[in-house]
Amino acid sequence: MASKPTPPGSAPRSKGNGKSASKQESKKSEMSKAGVDQELIRQLAALLTETDLSEIEIETDGLKLRVARQVAQAVAHVAAPAPVAHAPAAAPAAATAAEAASHPGAVSSPMVGTAYLAPEPGAAVFAQPGTQVSEGQTVLIIEAMKTMNHIPAPRSGKLTAVLVDDGQPVEFGEPLFVIE
Repeated sequence: MASKPTPPGSAPRSKGNGKSASKQESKKSEMSKAGVDQELIRQLAALLTETDLSEIEIETDGLKLRVARQVAQAVAHVAAPAPVAHAPAAAPAAATAAEAASHPGAVSSPMVGTAYLAPEPGAAVFAQPGTQVSEGQTVLIIEAMKTMNHIPAPRSGKLTAVLVDDGQPVEFGEPLFVIE
């Protein structure tokens, strides 16, 4: 039986003592010393960086290899409001918030999420109490499932009260602000 001709530009495969076999043997001995192919790990780590992936997993010849990296996530910390020193003073504030919520000009939250009064940390707020707003003007943002949802003024008028704090979680139907 005749052997198959090798394609041009490629080395013949040998089963014996050829260069390919010795390369494979040295690579196997390198792998057996370290347990895994360190060059493969370096290549996978470079691939993670290039493609901006957080992890990659491969399986070859019974070897399963997973390379992962930690991705730093930008987290905006918002300072909590200072605690109220006098409890009796908090009761009238809660009463005024309840009154504002029942006000006919109160605008309630269309979704569950986190309310933000400014487009980004440190920026000026969209609208302050006492300012005139026009219909469709963004008054605040509610972040829901990593999506920033602009909450527009449903009508033109004077913004008389903002009933939520920056970074405060809000529920569906919770009053957000009052426009007269």
